[in-house]
This record gives sequence, structure tokens and C-alpha cells, in this order.
Amino acid sequence: MHIGIIGLGKMGGNMRDRLRAAGIDVTGYDRNPEVTDVASTADLVAALPAPRLVWVMVPAGEITTSVVTELSGLLSDGDLVIDGGNSRFTDDFTHSALLAKTGVNYIDAGVSGGVWGLENGFGLMVGGSADQVERAMPVFDALRPSGPREEGFVHAGDVGAGHYAKMVHNGIEYALMQAYAEGYELLEKRDDLIKDVPGVFTAWQRGTVVRSWLLELLVKALHEDPELGEIEGFVDDSGEGRWTIEEAINNAVPVPTISAAIFARFVSRQEDSPAMKAVAALRNQFGGHAVKKAD
Repeated sequence: MHIGIIGLGKMGGNMRDRLRAAGIDVTGYDRNPEVTDVASTADLVAALPAPRLVWVMVPAGEITTSVVTELSGLLSDGDLVIDGGNSRFTDDFTHSALLAKTGVNYIDAGVSGGVWGLENGFGLMVGGSADQVERAMPVFDALRPSGPREEGFVHAGDVGAGHYAKMVHNGIEYALMQAYAEGYELLEKRDDLIKDVPGVFTAWQRGTVVRSWLLELLVKALHEDPELGEIEGFVDDSGEGRWTIEEAINNAVPVPTISAAIFARFVSRQEDSPAMKAVAALRNQFGGHAVKKAD
């Protein structure tokens, strides 16, 4: 199998490496000449055997739309585009319809795993027709974590379902991170009683009901910077939390915990706080997201 990848950033580059390690031929294109395999999107399309399979891994929104629009003029009937970025699920309907005009198929793939995906594999949530998902299954199997397929991959439904599932996943992630962060601040506040905050979190990694990969990453961050003194408590958001809340409102589903987590991020942009330092550290650990250095 031969696949093209557009976007070779933190995750796209790791996906290229993981696919190649699994024996899949990959041609990648990126605007960065230091990492790209070809000089242009057109060159990438020309390098792929028909029917082509192209994975788009660029920032959501206008950039993804521009790439899909360009591909609609380069690809042919029977080709397949997979959008693996964090696009809003409603954009999938537009992109799928655009590509369908020339007979190009479309799958949306919610991808989780961050900068650790090369080593651990990527959790995948996909939407699209069953025949196209099956066609791309060798790619999904190479990218997902080892073990039972159903524990790292799901065909969630029709086009849009993959990104919808990822949106909800990220909303839950916001809430989990906020809970750990608030616990960190409470422990850190009682320095007259708690003498080893990193040690408390470290001890929670085995046997406790709050153990998780996010907890492991917080422990890693605390061992690198025990007082999180190197970063500001400023936390950005990439959109999925907001979209989750909007969907909850549209469907009359109460999501108070997720809502509180996104509003806490807004608070972080107004004043520094230990809890927001913990959230910032977590985002940097799992996704390589930028942090603001403390003065």
C-alpha cells in the first residue's frame, strides 16, 4: 500500500514514521522543505498509484478547507481523502460533498495520541462508508496501538462521526485535566502539611481509582519542574471544548463539568494560577502544545 500525507508536523511526521515502520510506502508533503518528500501537493498526487489515498493532517478550519479544495482539483474518481486533523464535524459534510463532485471518497478520522503516537500508537475514531473504511484498514491498523483493534479503533458511523467522537473525547479530556489541576493546586496550597506534592501524584499511579495516562504525564511534568515555576498558568484551547458545549446546548445535554473546564481556561488568560500551570504542563506533555515561559 502507498499513502500520501499532507502535513508533517508533530503528529503527521510521526504518523509517516509509524506507517513506514509497518511496511507501508508513504510520500509526504509539507511546506517545510526540511521534512517534505516532494515539492508540492501536485507532486504528491503524481507520486501515488491510482486509486490514490491521501491523508490530510493540517490545522482545522481554513487551512484544511484550502487543502481539500486543492485536492478536489487534482484527484480522480475512486481516490480517497482522509482528514485526520481536528476539524469540526460539520466541516466534514462540506468537504465530503465537494470531493464527491469528482467521485473522490472521504473519511474523517479523529486522532488521539499526541506526540507519543509514534511510540504508543494513535487512538482512532473514524466516520465514513464501510467499504472505504475497510479499504483504509491497513493504514488504521498500522497507526493504532497494538492489541485488540476495538480497543484503539472505532468505525463510529457515517461521515462526520469520527470528528464528532473526537470532539466529545476532547471535551472529556478538558474536564479530566482540570480535575487533576485543581487537586494539584489544593495540595500545593497546604505546603505546611504536604511536603512532597510530586510524590503524592507519583503514588497515585498504581492501585488508585484515579490512575491514568494523563496522571502519568502530570507526574512526568512535576518531576521535570516540581513547582511548575518555568511556565505561566496560561492555557489556550483549540476549539473542541467549545464545540462540545455548543453541541450540548443544541441537544439539551447538561455538561457542567466540561463547561467549567473550558471557562477555567478563559480565567487562566486573566491571571496566573497553579491549577492552570498544571493544565498547561499537561497539554505540553501529551501534545507538545506551546507553553508561556514564566518571567
